[in-house]
Amino acid sequence: MKKTISILCFTLMMGILNSFAATGYSIEAKPIQDEVQVKAYYFHATRRCETCQAVENVAKEVIDETYADKVSMLVFNREIDENKALVEKYKISGQTLLLVKGDEVVNLTTKAFMSARNNPEKFKKELKAAIDAML
Repeated sequence: MKKTISILCFTLMMGILNSFAATGYSIEAKPIQDEVQVKAYYFHATRRCETCQAVENVAKEVIDETYADKVSMLVFNREIDENKALVEKYKISGQTLLLVKGDEVVNLTTKAFMSARNNPEKFKKELKAAIDAML
């Protein structure tokens, strides 16, 4: 009797799982909440000064600590051929920090270079405000 019940339960469970598979439903399906909404692009040259490195480091710190699930940071050497398409798309001619969401582009280069090295807290505040406005 127990063996029959076990077989029946197993058969029933397999039927349920097959019906989920047939409808495309996954038991482990979760809503997409971790989708990146904003991208931070930092373009730099091959030779980099302390300020260039500070811009990247402070921006990464803010994004990693505060917006890791909503903002991704991508760093590109603008002098390398494999990055040429993005450099042309965004008309990059020097070190540049951009926030991009769809067609919206916010250029934070001036604020970043004025504050990242000598007043990183000011730059963090400005970067957070810009990201919050885009989210």
